[in-house]
Amino acid sequence: MASFSDVLGAFHHDGGAYKGAVPDNWLQGRTLYGGLSAALCLEGAFAAFADHGPLRSAQISFIGPAEGEISIKAEILRRGKSVSFVNTDLHCDKGLSVRAVFAFGAARDSIFDTRFLPPPDLPGPDDAPVFFPPEHGPLFARNFSVRLARGAMPVSASKEYDHFLWVRHKDDKAISLSALVALADMPPPAVFAMFPRPAPISTMTWSLNFLADKFPQGADWFLLEARAEDAAHGYSSQDMFVWDRNGAPLIAGRQSVAIFI
Repeated sequence: MASFSDVLGAFHHDGGAYKGAVPDNWLQGRTLYGGLSAALCLEGAFAAFADHGPLRSAQISFIGPAEGEISIKAEILRRGKSVSFVNTDLHCDKGLSVRAVFAFGAARDSIFDTRFLPPPDLPGPDDAPVFFPPEHGPLFARNFSVRLARGAMPVSASKEYDHFLWVRHKDDKAISLSALVALADMPPPAVFAMFPRPAPISTMTWSLNFLADKFPQGADWFLLEARAEDAAHGYSSQDMFVWDRNGAPLIAGRQSVAIFI
């Protein structure tokens, strides 16, 4: 089974693109797991443009299935005094699969240094039950250790729409920012627990705001929240958050998800 580090190690520069193939153990249904797609786009941006400030936000559109040979091209959209925008397009044999725009911004002096997102008071990972048994769940999920801190299991006809998971990479070398991005998409859509029976789901867009200049450099546990706001007309909107094990907020996100039930 190829780890996150193995996947990144197999990619290389070729003709101005960041290219490689991803093994089947990172598939989510018929496509590459969205968190890994986003992480590869970020690695493509890093590989093409080394001179940038900290990552501040990302806007990711999952346009079509990604599989087989992957090619990522990056371009600078604008380089300002403090903020730069970089676009990355992930192509596979079937065409454009993922488009991601990253905003990098240097730190500035400000009257504000305040966090308005306190961590929830929940059991730690050692006291929470296993979320996915080893033999169940999608293939990509087996690359992570996952514990249910609060909420419900997928496809359990639950009334819960706010779920908290402790998640970490099984790969001890997965300590980069791109590894954190890959991990941040781990929770199933929040509304998935309300499904009375299995049915397809597909993330369409994912927006991420990065709340720190520096991120934990270790394959530790992170607390992830997925909270549904609305589900109607075949689509669901949800908020997502990531805290480190000490309760510091790291990422605030939103997703739009197509649901086929």
